Amino acid sequence: MEDRKDSELKRFCSRNLLVILGFSFILAVVALLAVGLTQNKSLPENLKYGIVLDAGSSHTSLYIYTWPAEKENDTGVVHQIEECKVKGPGISKYAQKVNDIDLYLAACMGRAREVVPQSQHQETPVYLGATAGMRLLRIENEPLANRVLNTVVKSLSRYPFDFQGARIITGQEEGAYGWITINYLLGKFTQKLRWLNLMPKGDDTQGTYGALDLGGASTQITFVPQNKSIESPDNALHFRLYGKDYSIYTHSFLCYGKDQALMQKLAKDIQGTNGTLRDPCFHPGYEKVMNISDLYKSPCTKRFETTLPFHQFQIQGTGNYQQCQQSILQLFNTSYCPYSRCSFDGVFLPPLEGDFGAFSAFYYVMEFLNFTSGETPSQEKVMDKMKEFCSLRWEELKTNFGAVKEKYLSEYCFSGTYILSLLLNGYHFTADSWKHIHFMGKIRSSDVGWTLGYMLNLTNMIPAEQPSSTPLPHSTYIFLMVLFSLILVIVIVIAMSVFRKPSYFWKDTV
Repeated sequence: MEDRKDSELKRFCSRNLLVILGFSFILAVVALLAVGLTQNKSLPENLKYGIVLDAGSSHTSLYIYTWPAEKENDTGVVHQIEECKVKGPGISKYAQKVNDIDLYLAACMGRAREVVPQSQHQETPVYLGATAGMRLLRIENEPLANRVLNTVVKSLSRYPFDFQGARIITGQEEGAYGWITINYLLGKFTQKLRWLNLMPKGDDTQGTYGALDLGGASTQITFVPQNKSIESPDNALHFRLYGKDYSIYTHSFLCYGKDQALMQKLAKDIQGTNGTLRDPCFHPGYEKVMNISDLYKSPCTKRFETTLPFHQFQIQGTGNYQQCQQSILQLFNTSYCPYSRCSFDGVFLPPLEGDFGAFSAFYYVMEFLNFTSGETPSQEKVMDKMKEFCSLRWEELKTNFGAVKEKYLSEYCFSGTYILSLLLNGYHFTADSWKHIHFMGKIRSSDVGWTLGYMLNLTNMIPAEQPSSTPLPHSTYIFLMVLFSLILVIVIVIAMSVFRKPSYFWKDTV
């Protein structure tokens, strides 16, 4: 009787073991097929290329991007492979010498021909976007601005690429595309995956970064306000990206880029002098002579234009941070606000939310001042450093930074003070929210700016809906394939052993 019970128990255990093994086998096969079919990357990749020229107020830069053709609607696959800085000023400075534009663009376009494989030339789109320098020229003389753009179009059309046109982008577009670039490169548009779960977490939407852009002629602030309506419709944009809706605030302040802000300050401060301007925003011992006509030729300085009894004036640096800041703050009109809250000049600004990426001149100036390595220093430390820096004598500065072009070196005191004034007094960052500003030059080898977002938009590479499957990291993909393969091998070995020598597993107890 007892032997019969033992025999039935063995048969029961054997059947259940076989069921478990069979289930494990099927599960491992299904897992292998699921991971393999959804995550496998076809090789070799068929690469595509795109070229964008950023025609800024002070210079032009050419960027070349590449991406795998079969992944072009996925997030985070486009990356920059080349940057070429065009020698010379911005294209707006060629208004009176448009015949030089061909030569101006030749070196960097020649570089593009070398970097992009010849077989891809005809399929590679080329875009040129002109920013605040050309916006100012269009205000000053629209026919002249059109003439510059038409000449650029003719020049770029001669190259063997798929030229898609040259245009002056709006300040609103510049801000929005910079915001898209930052968040695309940071992966903020994608949803995180649960560990060993291919379904995205529905409650894990990461907050996006705001974008702070500073050029020579304009500056932009763009971010997603949380639970606040945008009172000014002109500052509101709506996007649906990868299955999620974004309502963003953006504003571009024309004439408040660092170069035009300096011209405004000089035009304001020269009034009431005898032709000698003792300027606290330049280092002690620095001297420079400027023409009044050069000061007033920009539309940005028209509000300060007046008749002066001299045609030239001399700048003499005194190097005082506090006095420099006080002079700069007079550029920001905060005396009126038609909304619940404003930045300056009566422009609506919602409460600041989350982290911000500050790029372009924000980054270049702060990098020179050594504020970009490691965590962002407190605003007190930055102020202390600016006080010390501005007080350095000009001759000492030239000795210590002899490799830096004098024009740039002479203006870092002003530029650093202006950045602090703009962020703290213009945009109202506080000591607490200052900690959330991150000065960025590159993200994953791609320059931060509006150009990548511009290209992504024009090539329709940002779909409105979330891609059907988000790729796993390659290391996770390999781990899962090895894991499920091992499970499969172990199941097969055990099953074969059970079938061949069942008595080995169910020995009678002596």
